Amino acid sequence: MLDLAFYLSRAVQQGIPLLLGSTGETLTEKSGNLNLGIPGIMYVGGISGVIGAFLYEQSLTSPDAIRAFPAIAIPLCSCLLGSFIMGLIYCFLTVTLRANQNVTGLAITTFGVGFGNFFGGSLIKLSGSQVASITLSATSGFFRKSLPFAANLGWFGTVFLSYGFLAYVAVAVSLAAAWVLKRTRVGLHLRAVGENPATADAAGIDVNRYKYCATCLGSMIAGLGGLYYVMDYASGVWSNDAFGDRGWLAIALVIFTIWRPDIGVLASFLYGGVYILSINNILPTGGVGAVKELYKMLPYVMTLIVLVLTSVRNKKENQPPESLGIAYFREER
Repeated sequence: MLDLAFYLSRAVQQGIPLLLGSTGETLTEKSGNLNLGIPGIMYVGGISGVIGAFLYEQSLTSPDAIRAFPAIAIPLCSCLLGSFIMGLIYCFLTVTLRANQNVTGLAITTFGVGFGNFFGGSLIKLSGSQVASITLSATSGFFRKSLPFAANLGWFGTVFLSYGFLAYVAVAVSLAAAWVLKRTRVGLHLRAVGENPATADAAGIDVNRYKYCATCLGSMIAGLGGLYYVMDYASGVWSNDAFGDRGWLAIALVIFTIWRPDIGVLASFLYGGVYILSINNILPTGGVGAVKELYKMLPYVMTLIVLVLTSVRNKKENQPPESLGIAYFREER
């Protein structure tokens, strides 16, 4: 039971960055914007938080002078600011200038990874580290701190209460996003913009404002996924290119959840569990290294299966927004 509880807790920890990334991308896609720059935005969110934490720790006169509020607030605000700027750049290019969304998203991803590697490498040199990584354990400790009584509750505490605050924020944000999309006028307007912006515009809805707001907010939520990975899951250790393909998995998760953030909560933990199986050699490989690489394809295979099933059933509520990836030209209305 304890081994199973430990595995489930690791699956949740793996799934939280995916949950934040997929929630942010779902909000973005509901507005009709297809942001393939999510991997780069998550990368920028992570490195922005690292920069904020590094500058804060360097400003301290002694390690004992660190305080909880600035140790959390500075990396958090840095992460949100960096992610917001990336979302703003994407919106300016695709909404205002009407650039191709696919090309812009891929460019954002390439830029974000390069941005993170450049500043990550610079911080590693500034810190004088002898290895290709930088460790911010003091700041990370506040992000990783769990409820004090979790260890006394056995498997229940391990599975449900052994996480840092960002894990619970991720779940709350996903459920709140689902409620807004389904139950509020703002959500109705956002879905209308994503389905048919010309009709929404004719009804008096500011299409560009909704696209900007949804995309920038979605980018900030996705950026938190990068911050969580560095500060919580990786215990404050930043090394270039360590984030892997989690950003792409977050985009795949959007399709797997058929654009519903509430389903994404459990689906992200499922993805996290499959990811754990593939990277920790739990599944049999027969001594063949290539088999391990095939196991890494499992989340994408699952996504393809869901995509095929939803296409066959052809239910409107399970399809992507009708105008997804298509620039809106008001002059053609």
